[in-house]
Amino acid sequence: MAASTLKRFITTGIIQRLAVNATRGIHRTVPTMAGVDDKFKEAKNRLNTLKEDPGNAVKLQMYALFKQATTGKCNAPKPGMMDFVGKAKWDAWSGLGDMTQDEAKQKYVDIVDDLAGKETPTSTPSSSEEKTSTSKFQTINVTITEGVYKIMLNRPEKKNALNFEMYEEIGNALREAGQDDSVVLAALTGSGDYYCSGNDLGNFMNVPPDGIADMAKNGGVILERFVSSFIDFPKPLIGLINGPAVGVSVTVLGLFDAVFASDKATFHTPFTALGQSPEGCSSYTFPRLMGTAKASELLIFNRKITAVEAMDRNLVTEVFPDHAFQQETTARVAKFAKLPKQSLQLARNLTRDQQRKVLHDVNQQECDVLVGRWQSEECITAIMNFFSSKGSKL
Repeated sequence: MAASTLKRFITTGIIQRLAVNATRGIHRTVPTMAGVDDKFKEAKNRLNTLKEDPGNAVKLQMYALFKQATTGKCNAPKPGMMDFVGKAKWDAWSGLGDMTQDEAKQKYVDIVDDLAGKETPTSTPSSSEEKTSTSKFQTINVTITEGVYKIMLNRPEKKNALNFEMYEEIGNALREAGQDDSVVLAALTGSGDYYCSGNDLGNFMNVPPDGIADMAKNGGVILERFVSSFIDFPKPLIGLINGPAVGVSVTVLGLFDAVFASDKATFHTPFTALGQSPEGCSSYTFPRLMGTAKASELLIFNRKITAVEAMDRNLVTEVFPDHAFQQETTARVAKFAKLPKQSLQLARNLTRDQQRKVLHDVNQQECDVLVGRWQSEECITAIMNFFSSKGSKL
């Protein structure tokens, strides 16, 4: 039942919207320029140089435009009903209707230009005492400065949404920081105007040939390992919440030792709205931090709270004005990193060691529940409605 629902979701939901998006502007006058072919060829080459994966929805739209630009109106036989990928591609191409080849080329060029314009170059540290290990990672930026291992979520064009690769890379970075003797503490923050927009729902588009059950189980393993990397981190861990935080990026904050937030930050865990359930050990840590009733507002009833409200509920340590956030938190973290390293770690682990087994048990239980949720009709319908609410946004 879940597989058939997913098929309908892919072939009648997203694809129809992509077809509408791609055909918008058919009646708009597109100059038939002598250079349109050259621009199209250049766009094809530029697409291969992009560092960020544009996501399945955009890639599907570009496939359809490429076929329309090079072949014309869809002339291929419709794939069988069980060929989900082939049918998705066919529907996207067929949905372009009578769009001319020149219009398709121009639309293709416009999308590549937009994608290229969104890519943000990684800044190079100026301090001679700072070393970077960004070459190891694609979705995060890591710097090590005077004992501070700073992990910056680095998908600003996606509001730092967590795809499967980012889950793995954050976990790997925390393990690296834990094993590096030069590291006193670690800090997490986000690039751009968001801290993290939560789980990238595009993860649900990558359905393997074996079906949604295997995707759900694999997602559960990735999530369990990700949260475990926070539970087992052996050094102080600080959150620098520079903007809105959603989903798992909020729930794991109960595993941090200090959380500093900009006054522009908000905290939102819309699990039930998406047919899902809490994770990040929040079913255990949130009631302990803020009491059952206040925790339920977030975890069950989807309430979004401000940074000041999060501080009142003991989820945030201190709130700073946004204009002073970077300066204030950098100074605060640097001061912590100058404390005696061994004493700092021993004091921290005395509290964590008492809870570690409980946290791992809670983490496993939460992941088991989520694996079931991801395969449910209710969850798939909620995610379909989420994408529908995005309208023409890709």
